Amino acid sequence: MSTVPGGEQTVHPASHPAAGKAAASTPPQSLSGGLILLLAVGTGVSVASLYYSQPMLGVLSGAIHAGEREVGLVPTLTQLGYALGLLLLAPLGDRFDRRNIILLKGAILALALLAAGLAPSLGFLLAASLAVGLTATMAQDLVPAAATLAPAAHRGRAVGIVMTGLLLGILLSRVVSGFVAEQFGWRAMYLAAAVGMASIGVALWRGLPRFAPTTSLSYGALMGSLFALWRRHPALRRAAVAQGLLALGFSAFWSTLAVMLHEAPFHLGSAAAGSFGLAGAAGALAAPLAGRVSDRSGPERVTRLAAGLAALSFLSMAFAPLLPGTHGKIMLIVASAIGFDFGIQAALVAHQTIVYGIDPGARSRLNALLFTSVFVGMSLGAALGSLALAQWGWMGVVGLTTLAAAGALLVRLTARRP
Repeated sequence: MSTVPGGEQTVHPASHPAAGKAAASTPPQSLSGGLILLLAVGTGVSVASLYYSQPMLGVLSGAIHAGEREVGLVPTLTQLGYALGLLLLAPLGDRFDRRNIILLKGAILALALLAAGLAPSLGFLLAASLAVGLTATMAQDLVPAAATLAPAAHRGRAVGIVMTGLLLGILLSRVVSGFVAEQFGWRAMYLAAAVGMASIGVALWRGLPRFAPTTSLSYGALMGSLFALWRRHPALRRAAVAQGLLALGFSAFWSTLAVMLHEAPFHLGSAAAGSFGLAGAAGALAAPLAGRVSDRSGPERVTRLAAGLAALSFLSMAFAPLLPGTHGKIMLIVASAIGFDFGIQAALVAHQTIVYGIDPGARSRLNALLFTSVFVGMSLGAALGSLALAQWGWMGVVGLTTLAAAGALLVRLTARRP
């Protein structure tokens, strides 16, 4: 690590014997508390951009005179943009200075949010939403940045803290956007988000060091190397499959919860279903804890304990019909949601710790593969959860989620020790 003109620091890669690749960037001796806090806040603010629109769809529908189906394309295109960004843009962090990529994405994200807030039509808003999704992937550039900057002995802790920012961004974004849209209108939320993103961009510009590229591959070769990395590293495949299965169960639960609560015996509205999202706070607590335990006892143990906790939490909901009254049933579902969310987020941090240690020169590509698997699991979970609910009712969803988490546990239990 050295200083370049202008006072900025650069993280240099070490030499690597293989052509077209570079080895791990040499981390600094310590990662300051201020810098890791900045990375965590930047991750949370950027990923929150994906979820601002969801609580505002009702307001949006009336404001821009669009039907539910048309306005539903806003979050759909945002998520689609994020998926494309994960696959097509996140790997660039290995090829170019990750600092420049983060700053460029942050600037475009702020402009995209501004465009959404000023959108004169639904078509304009949809285009802005796609751009928001593409550039919100800067969150997946900041997490590998933290892993690169942190000493190996404290990498799990650093990743856990930054992931806490990501999880709090997801959790708080819906609460904040719902309140702001109701009080000041949906445009105010997008405009405020643009200002917030621009402010974080300035802070990152001032505080983030430079990162030397870890590979000289062309873009085509870089994308082709994704397949080579997948084939070469069984630890990556296990992490991606296990976390993808956990994401499947997570998505199956949350995508069917509102429908289940709306029916007998609960007859609860969407507001009640939304309040269950506060269980996501458990995930924010799990992230730093899982990181510390991974550093101390190894991430393999964390993945097994976390997947086991998720499986037991999902299974416990099968006993809800045995409880008298709706109050007891709801309390059991809340407790189960806290348990599986804690387990799934702890497993994610541990899996990231494993993946980032496989090939330090390919962290951005490894991270892209891991989160692409998570996104696939989320998509399958939503589809299979709806199918299970339609065919077999809520117990079908419980069975699906339990099997998915048990499958993840089996993947971790059968992993060969290095």
